[in-house]
Amino acid sequence: MRIGSQLLNKNILFFSVQTFDLEKEIKRKLESFGASVYYFDERPANNNFSKGIIRIKRSLYQKKIDAYYKAILEKTKSVAFDYLFVNRGEVVPAFFLEELRLQQPDCIFLFYTWDSFTNHHHPTTILKYFDRKATFDPKDAIKYDIGFRPLFYLDRYKNITVDSSEYDVLFLGTAHSDRYRISSAVSKWAEQKGLRMFSYYYMHGRLVYFYKRLFDKTFKQFDYRKLSFTSLKTDQIVKLYQQSKVILDINHPNQNGLTMRTFEAIGAKRKMITTNGEVVKFPFYNENNVCLIDRNDIVLKDEFFRSEYQPLDDELYEKLSIEGWLYNVFLNGEESFWNSYR
Repeated sequence: MRIGSQLLNKNILFFSVQTFDLEKEIKRKLESFGASVYYFDERPANNNFSKGIIRIKRSLYQKKIDAYYKAILEKTKSVAFDYLFVNRGEVVPAFFLEELRLQQPDCIFLFYTWDSFTNHHHPTTILKYFDRKATFDPKDAIKYDIGFRPLFYLDRYKNITVDSSEYDVLFLGTAHSDRYRISSAVSKWAEQKGLRMFSYYYMHGRLVYFYKRLFDKTFKQFDYRKLSFTSLKTDQIVKLYQQSKVILDINHPNQNGLTMRTFEAIGAKRKMITTNGEVVKFPFYNENNVCLIDRNDIVLKDEFFRSEYQPLDDELYEKLSIEGWLYNVFLNGEESFWNSYR
């Protein structure tokens, strides 16, 4: 499995929301294969107000969204694109895809999402415009009859070495659902065992937080003082992995796809505690490396923290890398392999 020169001199129009600098990493990796990447944030702006209003009442922001995408059509009309790559599709309007298809008749339209459609319904309204589409969520893949492809880890995770480990358990994630309750329970258990835990709860904006607090009872559990409204950069995340032994992964209760934390832990060769029962279906599952917990009845064992991580086969590390992911998304590689795990 190698992309090799298959993307050399290809022009790629790339849309993605800004997410922990992952969009920059994807762009950089595509460029390393010799592609020219024209990146645009899906959102007209990346400030907390824009994030909040799009999530809460998109219609109030629609005129600005439309103007933003019309300007992109004008900016890019002189470039012949080989690929359009939309990652997530939270904002991209239908009219843009229709007009781009007229402008770029030879362009291959690709769609991927690392969010469940229950969290963001808009992407389901534009799926019909894409030549190939895939999701990280196995149930969404079946329901919407699209491809399935799990997420990936960045190259820098495989270069993480073992150190003295400042933290025994690490939790990083967006604040939602029951994450605070579960992570607090794990933290309490760790403290009782003399283990150290670090948690980082990210919130998209204060507007989103106060809206959620009014209409979502789970947000009343969050300690506002522990929330951060600034997302971590990749370098910061990698450093925290370097300092940690075990990664805590808490999936959204309405989400079946394996999170980015799962693959970062694999790339970094770190053990993982997870609430996502889907993990047992995959070839990289190893009960020595992965502790599956019931989100409503959390049970942890001391032995899990004492045993050493057991490495996977090299072929699996390759498939789960960012290159393996791009190979699947852009070149339709290994589609049947991953669809067998839907």
